[in-house]
Amino acid sequence: MQRFVIALLTLLFSTPAIASAQTGTSSSQPAPFIVEYYYKVKWGHQEEFLTLFRKNHLPLLQKQIALGRIVSVDMISPRYHMPEPARWDYRVTIVFKDASSAMQGDPPELVKQLYPDQEAFKREEQQRFEILEAHWDLPISKVDLEKQQP
Repeated sequence: MQRFVIALLTLLFSTPAIASAQTGTSSSQPAPFIVEYYYKVKWGHQEEFLTLFRKNHLPLLQKQIALGRIVSVDMISPRYHMPEPARWDYRVTIVFKDASSAMQGDPPELVKQLYPDQEAFKREEQQRFEILEAHWDLPISKVDLEKQQP
């Protein structure tokens, strides 16, 4: 089901007219594609999640910035607490070069290059996701506040 949703989003957001409308850019240049990834971590495991994220996921994202697939990566955490149903602990915003870059996924050869001990990598990534209560991905687009509606 998740692959279907990703494929559908790819079709919707990769067409030049829609991509241009998202960012106000001309259709001759691909528009950046922005996704926010929210993580709600089990209580008491926030530091463990952050440690595993920095160790196993951040270097992969940084390498993809160097290769040009990703433009930027940013992580924030709420300063104060929220009601439990609305709570999230970390929001990672990734700006991809374009929609097709966002839908490619992490290159397996890059994962093997960065993490030669694949068993340890897989075990730690499994742990990172086991300590989550929730995780969701939200493609977003900027709204031009200066544009006048007809």
